[in-house]
Amino acid sequence: MNLTLKNVKKKDLPVLKALAKRLGFEIEEQEKPYNSEFVKEILQGQKDIEEGRGIKMTKEDLDNLWK
Repeated sequence: MNLTLKNVKKKDLPVLKALAKRLGFEIEEQEKPYNSEFVKEILQGQKDIEEGRGIKMTKEDLDNLWK
């Protein structure tokens, strides 16, 4: 059986690991990193907005994008 713990605080992780080890459980950590290109795009977008290179759109402008 597999068990997944979510939203574990960093301070609680050593306790959980020690408990699992003591009980003989196998521990497998998995990280899901973000796509690096996606992160670059988001950071560049934030930088552009801070430097005044963003554009303002109305709700109607946004609605027209979907049509």
